[in-house]
Amino acid sequence: MLLFCFVFSIAFVVAKYNNKINIKSSNNIYMYDGENKSFYEGNNGTKKWISIKNISKDLINATIYSEDKNFYEHTGFDIPRIFKSAFINIKSKDLKEGASTITQQYARNLFLTFDKTWERKIKEAWYAFKLETEYSKEEILEGYLNTINYGNGILGIENASLYYFNKSAKDLNLAEASMLAGIPKSPNNYSPLNNETKAKERQKNILNILLNNKVITKKEYNNATNTKLTYYGKKENLNLSTLMYYQDAVVKELNELKVVSEDTIRKKGLKIYTTLDIKAQTVLEDAINKNLENKKEMQTAGLVMNPKNGNILALAGGKDYSKSQYNRAISAKRQVGSAMKPILYYSALENGLTSSTTFLSKPTTFTLDNGATYSPKNFSNIYPNDEITMALAICYSDNIYAIKTHLFLGENTLVKQAKKMGITSKLDANASLPLGTNEISLNEFVSAYSMFANTGYSVKGHLITKIEDIKGNLIYEYKHKKKRVLDKSYTYILSELLSNTTDRKLKSYTSPTAASISLKLTKKYAIKTGTTDYDLWTVGYNPDAVVGIWTGYDDNRKLKKEYKYSKNIWADTIENYLREKKEKWYEKPDNVNGVLTDLNTGKVATNSSKLKKILYYIKGTEPDNINSKKEKTANNN
Repeated sequence: MLLFCFVFSIAFVVAKYNNKINIKSSNNIYMYDGENKSFYEGNNGTKKWISIKNISKDLINATIYSEDKNFYEHTGFDIPRIFKSAFINIKSKDLKEGASTITQQYARNLFLTFDKTWERKIKEAWYAFKLETEYSKEEILEGYLNTINYGNGILGIENASLYYFNKSAKDLNLAEASMLAGIPKSPNNYSPLNNETKAKERQKNILNILLNNKVITKKEYNNATNTKLTYYGKKENLNLSTLMYYQDAVVKELNELKVVSEDTIRKKGLKIYTTLDIKAQTVLEDAINKNLENKKEMQTAGLVMNPKNGNILALAGGKDYSKSQYNRAISAKRQVGSAMKPILYYSALENGLTSSTTFLSKPTTFTLDNGATYSPKNFSNIYPNDEITMALAICYSDNIYAIKTHLFLGENTLVKQAKKMGITSKLDANASLPLGTNEISLNEFVSAYSMFANTGYSVKGHLITKIEDIKGNLIYEYKHKKKRVLDKSYTYILSELLSNTTDRKLKSYTSPTAASISLKLTKKYAIKTGTTDYDLWTVGYNPDAVVGIWTGYDDNRKLKKEYKYSKNIWADTIENYLREKKEKWYEKPDNVNGVLTDLNTGKVATNSSKLKKILYYIKGTEPDNINSKKEKTANNN
């Protein structure tokens, strides 16, 4: 106990006298989307700051009793509440019960430390402690109420009061105050402009808390619950539950750029111009909500990128930021499954194999160079037990064909190709690599696919285009460097092969992997899915956009035939984003020929061919000239 008191005293002195936090200037940050429209104004970017003395007492009571009942008693941390929440979480085997005080929430928002890491937790605790030592409770509460999110892009209670009810916060009645006090817990869910039913339930819960704590009378409770509220504002596009994931990613990139110090960010302020496309962010969120509405525990990550320049147009690190701040789009690495195969097949095309190259696909045990054996399986143990072409192997995602291609090329070939395409995650040069057994982040994976989508130029996924100080002086500007990495002809051939994954006419001993979403698609896309026991991926593109979607569970539980979700989120996202755009596809290079080909044999199609389609080849490697040296070698394996 004496040790605790000593440590607490030292911490108090350090916090009290070491660089006092200026809450009126901290986090004076503005973020702008791709059209230079503001989508985030830091806690002091708020247009109207109101004194605590001029805020409705009903609003203050509703906020304190619903968010932090012991606000005036604790020193920034409600220890009994922390232990109670931990007990509830352990008992329920969930992490839904939170214990953050108003001071902690204010500290978190004040310094843009949203990432869910121990470093952030420690920083948050330290700033909360400093706030409590340097400011009075009234000053902390005033700052909190003037900076929290009230939905629809509205920060601060005065702005919220004017937006929702066209009146100052000092004039709010109990019904209005209890409605507004309920929003910050989950702005997307509890804004009355988004979901009045949920908002009313939240309001009633707050009024019950006030009644049970004898802050209001039964008569006041009845009057407030029965008061019909009329809202002045209109629903805005900025009220997206996933938008905070984008903001988090911007902050992470800002820190990685190291062009401004944390001290400068806090004290002087910044203007950050980003690649955000609100339409893309909206359709991504809508697709997630629509498809995962009944999958309460399943999580997702999604990213939309412009392949021409690497601009990240939309990003979702989960379903709902208010429920989970972990940003799976930039922080998580998961096994990508068969979505790895296009990188392998590009290497195969570069090394002389063609759309017609055949390998025998049947249950196979491979003996590797080190003497070990490897027995991969096709999905659902379905095999043609016959030779199949590369075209069908891609269409059906045949694992045996992929491993034979991989071993034929050499295990290091795929590693080198992935690195060449910007994948920085550690990749093991082993037999199973084409089946996506290594873990890769969504951000780097979509960037790699963007090279296919732009016909072979290097891409660096990024969110920040420009940074200025608060006066408009340029600090940083992103410069896109266009460098050819892949061959245009081979990317064209590969894109055509990947477009077959949605063609329901190509059903044979199994079905194309993306056939289930074909009816949703109005444009031509190159698509590859990836499935492991724990992860579901869909990555696809056309010249205008690349979309990558991951679905799965944070606790790595095994999937139970939940294969449709990533594909449907992908389809709904890209279709709704490109709906108004004219369809685009790639112009055939001059050195590429199209040949109507029998997909089973790889030869020129005849009237008796059951599966036939135009496939593309570098001139001189068409089916009529199939007996090249490398083709002979491949066919003999």
